[in-house]
Amino acid sequence: MEQVEQLYENLILHYGDGDRRELRAAAKLLLVALVKFREHGGCNWSSLLDEYIDALKNDPVKFERILESNRATSADELLA
Repeated sequence: MEQVEQLYENLILHYGDGDRRELRAAAKLLLVALVKFREHGGCNWSSLLDEYIDALKNDPVKFERILESNRATSADELLA
């Protein structure tokens, strides 16, 4: 997760003083993530995506747990 967050910060810097640079950086990462969900998620890839979106919209505590679990220091600690 830390590497992805660093990439996000680097993208923001890449856009310099550009308009809506944070949103543009987030959109770029999201586009890549969506392609990877489709490529590697099998026929039900959108179900997992829907779960994440639902948690973000309706259960922010659960979404925060998902984020924190992905900040784990070893593969054994990862939950999502």
